[in-house]
Amino acid sequence: MSNQKKRNIQIEAFKHKVLGDPKYADKTWKILEHAIHEIYNHNASGLSFEELYRNAYNMVLHKFGEKLYTGLVTTMTSHLKEISKSIEAAQGGPFLEELNRKWNDQNKALQMIRDILMYMDRTYIPSSRKTPVHELGLNLWRDNIIHSNKIQTRLLNTLLELVHRERTGEVIDRGLMRNIIKMLMDLGASIYEEGFEIPFLEVSADFYRVESQEFIECCDCGNYLKKAERRLNEEMDRLGHYLDARSEKKITNVVEKEMIENHMLRLIHMENSGLASMLLDDKYEDLRRMYTLFRRVPDGLQKIREVMTSHIRDTGKQLVTDPERLKDPVEFVQRLLDKKDKYDNIINLAFNNDKTFQNALNSSFECFINLNPRSPEFISLFVDDKLRKGLKGAIEEDVEIILDKVMMLFRYLQEKDVFEKYYKQHLAKRLLSGKTVSDDAERSLIVKLKTECGYQFTSKLEGMFTDMKTSQDTMQVFYASNPELGDGPALTVQVLTTGSWPTQPNVTCNLPAEMSTVCEKFRAYYLGTHTGRRLSWQTNMGTADIKAVFGKGQKHELNVSTYQMCVLMLFNNASRLTYKEIEQATEIPASDLKRCLQSMACVKGKNVLRKDPMSKDIGEDDTLFVNDKFTSKFYKVKIGTVVAQKESEPEKQETRQRVEEDRKPQIEAAIVRIMKSRKQLDHNNIITEVTKQLQSRFLANPTEIKKRIESLIERDFLERDNIDRKLYRYLA
Repeated sequence: MSNQKKRNIQIEAFKHKVLGDPKYADKTWKILEHAIHEIYNHNASGLSFEELYRNAYNMVLHKFGEKLYTGLVTTMTSHLKEISKSIEAAQGGPFLEELNRKWNDQNKALQMIRDILMYMDRTYIPSSRKTPVHELGLNLWRDNIIHSNKIQTRLLNTLLELVHRERTGEVIDRGLMRNIIKMLMDLGASIYEEGFEIPFLEVSADFYRVESQEFIECCDCGNYLKKAERRLNEEMDRLGHYLDARSEKKITNVVEKEMIENHMLRLIHMENSGLASMLLDDKYEDLRRMYTLFRRVPDGLQKIREVMTSHIRDTGKQLVTDPERLKDPVEFVQRLLDKKDKYDNIINLAFNNDKTFQNALNSSFECFINLNPRSPEFISLFVDDKLRKGLKGAIEEDVEIILDKVMMLFRYLQEKDVFEKYYKQHLAKRLLSGKTVSDDAERSLIVKLKTECGYQFTSKLEGMFTDMKTSQDTMQVFYASNPELGDGPALTVQVLTTGSWPTQPNVTCNLPAEMSTVCEKFRAYYLGTHTGRRLSWQTNMGTADIKAVFGKGQKHELNVSTYQMCVLMLFNNASRLTYKEIEQATEIPASDLKRCLQSMACVKGKNVLRKDPMSKDIGEDDTLFVNDKFTSKFYKVKIGTVVAQKESEPEKQETRQRVEEDRKPQIEAAIVRIMKSRKQLDHNNIITEVTKQLQSRFLANPTEIKKRIESLIERDFLERDNIDRKLYRYLA
């Protein structure tokens, strides 16, 4: 940076004596007037600007500033009137060119005149409060040229005509347009606004009103939006080239109003091409264009959101209430996931990942998923299918993606405790049958559930894994302390903690003698090493591997349930047995026994037994015998039990009843927590608070809450107010 001190520049008086000539002012003005004429006539090259400046200076110095200023106005006005005639005479295209040329001349002339009259500009004009030279020149140009009767209307019409021609596809001289528009701006914002902008906006509104009506009558929604987008881009381009930047918002508002806002609802609901069709056909580009355009107008995005929400809810309702779709729970949930993926992609790719749209999607899914009371069960069955076989061979990242998607659906459930009930049943079957594809995947899902719902939700599920590990250790120690059992049937016992596992009915079953001996030895060992415990055998949950020899010496290893083992072992001592004899010998419950026999006698490829008479169902008068002709290309044959994937109606009612019973203490606990904190509360507020506290697990029924309040009053936890019967108090 320069260290030189700034110096104030002063214009000092010329040190010469001016003679007292009475005609001095007239003579000097004549010289200056001649110079102004020469400047306007493009003959300024022969002028001495120093001498002219000195003359102007002396006139001001000798108090002739008023004469100088008045003469300047008169001379400039005279020239501008001549210029006006020249511009008026120009016909057609040359009109704007002539105007632009004369405007450039005026600016050059003004600059030279201003240099000559600099002293007057700096001293006389401020003190007499007159208009500065440059501004004066602009004002005179405005009054004599732009506001000329023969130029003003013609100029406006010419400019609007050129804009119209450009809008209809013609190429115009944008440089010339830019110069003329800049001239109007230089003359003052009001000149630009009144002389061009306001009529321009009015004409534009008319143009786009007509055009939009033509487009909407002949175009589908996608094509209309393309045209609207193109028109907006053209106006922005026009702004960049020759319109004033301050017109941007005004002209874009005109296009947005006439082409988008006025036709918004018709576009959204347009048959076969509106928003619903775009959503169905995944038209990301059209949807992105609609989002971009509609966000520019008031309530535009809200209209899209409302229609999208309505569409998702309607199609979702069809999905969850269609009886055909409910036949396969796994496919049902997969359709839900596919639907969620579809709209997630639309929101991400077309709607700029807009959180308000994501929230609308979430609320829509929560709405229709809960229309199907079996959604919690179906989601658990989907998890069961994936963790049994569906994720076999999948890499860890893919497993996590599937589990995250399941958790997403889980969050939408209002009855999370119902899901927990089914999930616990399905997890128990997977663990006990050893059919889970990955312990890591199982534990990962439990961690996700724990994060979502807290420790209480998953404590029992974690207890199930603990029992499985403890049981392995127990069996190792049992066989180590009973080496004589090594030659007999191998027994694997899973000792399950009653509170952690799904409650099972205590069913009786007469085990074969060979197995009973080992089981009793284990009972004695276990109760001998653990005090204060009781063991009850859950034979309905067990499996067995038995070796069988058929008619022609064919040997197979059969993987069967404990019930099936009990039945098959009977045929070691008998060739034919009636249904009644089998039932009496095994004491297996009738419904389980029929399913067990059906899977061994009626399923092609697994029919190790035959029955007389042959039919698809088991009757109480049937006789069963070993199928000597049984063959299989596998040495190991798995014989499953005929069982419905979904619960039967009685089972469903039983599960629902257990869920309702489990909810009662939770509702009571919530009521007590709230009342202990608030001391007294009216009925409606208790309902609201309890619902809010429990919504992470289930949607509490107000009727049930009322019953729980009555129960707590009976047990002296709460009391009613004597006057206001809807007001309750907590009793410490």
